[in-house]
Amino acid sequence: MEPAPGPQEKYQLITRNLQEVLGEDKLMAILKERELKIYWGTATTGKPHVAYFVPMSKIADFLKAGCEVTILFADLHAYLDNMKAPWELLELRTRYYEHVIKAMLESIGVPLEKLRFVRGTDYQLSKEYTLDVYRLSSVVTQHDAKKAGAEVVKQVEHPLLSGLLYPGLQALDEEYLKVDAQFGGVDQRKIFTFAEKYLPSLGYAKRVHLMNPMVPGLTGSKMSSSEEDSKIDLLDRKEEVKKKLKKAFCEPGNVENNGVLSFIKHVLFPLKSEFVVLREEKWGGNKTYTAYEALEKDFAEQVVHPGDLKNSVEVALNKLLDPIREKFNCPELKKLSSAAYPTPSKAKPAEKGTKNSEPEDVVPSRLDIRVGRVISVEKHPDADSLYVEKIDVGEAEPRTVVSGLVHFVPEEQLQDRLVVLLCNLKPQKMRGVESQGMVLCASSVGEPRQVEPLDPPAGCCAGERVYVEGYEGGEPDEELKPKKKVFEKLQADFRVSEDCVAQWKQRNFLTKLGTVSCKSLKGGSIS
Repeated sequence: MEPAPGPQEKYQLITRNLQEVLGEDKLMAILKERELKIYWGTATTGKPHVAYFVPMSKIADFLKAGCEVTILFADLHAYLDNMKAPWELLELRTRYYEHVIKAMLESIGVPLEKLRFVRGTDYQLSKEYTLDVYRLSSVVTQHDAKKAGAEVVKQVEHPLLSGLLYPGLQALDEEYLKVDAQFGGVDQRKIFTFAEKYLPSLGYAKRVHLMNPMVPGLTGSKMSSSEEDSKIDLLDRKEEVKKKLKKAFCEPGNVENNGVLSFIKHVLFPLKSEFVVLREEKWGGNKTYTAYEALEKDFAEQVVHPGDLKNSVEVALNKLLDPIREKFNCPELKKLSSAAYPTPSKAKPAEKGTKNSEPEDVVPSRLDIRVGRVISVEKHPDADSLYVEKIDVGEAEPRTVVSGLVHFVPEEQLQDRLVVLLCNLKPQKMRGVESQGMVLCASSVGEPRQVEPLDPPAGCCAGERVYVEGYEGGEPDEELKPKKKVFEKLQADFRVSEDCVAQWKQRNFLTKLGTVSCKSLKGGSIS
């Protein structure tokens, strides 16, 4: 039997892989006296996805360190956050979260009997708690409440009062759950410092705050329930996991904003203390890493190929997901999943010879537009006006793209340039060479015709998603059907603004780093 860890060992387990700890001295003082009481809360809004394994693996660390851990299903918070969970679905979604979080914990070997599970509405509607909400509202300024929720509460043009209450409730939870510490993502930092400032004004103690880094999603940005491409759902089939990982941003040698590497670092390594890269014998055979830093170094030096990394993560991830899929394969939980997250009603297929009463939505989120880096460019062997380019869009292999830019852009200006690529057009042969995408360009209105490739913001990485403002969510079509003319219908409203910003119906093209633009063609078209 292993000896119980001492205070220093417990501290190392509790804080490993965290981005920040507020109250380190207090944490160590508690560990020298007794076990730490800590809670993690999750608002029961969108479906949990694989990024939830990141806090789950930390909860496993907390338990190894002897902590008393409470998991809060924050149902009332879910409603207050701009009604992300409608009142009529609140109970169903909370039940779904309870089942899925417990299934995740079981899949990584966490004993549920060592955890305490609590719903927010179990105590947040009590007389005492409600009185404390009023007491808090009498000392908190509107400015501080708004600032505290800025990174967590959904930001809208006309915010609701409920969003201002949200940070206060989260602060009070620390007192009512009788804990020493709260654990969350670093996006919660402003709420944590809000709690440290205001709880003492009600006579309550300041707590310790532990923060995980924000783990990049598969597109390189934050993994989000609302951005389909950035996440893998816990109940996704193996084919869907393979498809999403194949599209994941994983540029050779690039360890920044790499969601695949981050998942290994924050989930797979803490759980297993090793990671096996699976590869064929001709590429060196399987290699076992016992330290994440060694794997990151080999990837940065391109000893490990993105394709092998993705395949290895796929195998490891499916081992985690298999018991969750199995649990949710029973009729009761299938019914709960459908009821908690009902599919929006779709129009029935039109009968032959009739028109459909509900036309198909033609919205920009159906386009798979990504940042690409041109890694090679040469003249088409059989067409004087065409280039054949190899463009990295964050996939295992670069795409071959044919573009008619010879008369407009010199080869040296395209080489190593960041471009904006439409990735889900049906591949088609152009003078014998199959083109797997379209470089989006601004064109002048008058003669002589001028053409400029659209420019993503400086600092973007190959594979980052480009979206239209207000259409961040939604899954792009796997492939745009030529007969449907989805791109052509949307492209009719593509324009360059007077500030040289690419737009659709006066809504900006964006990446997480800012607007997409062109150099000089104000008022031009985009194709």
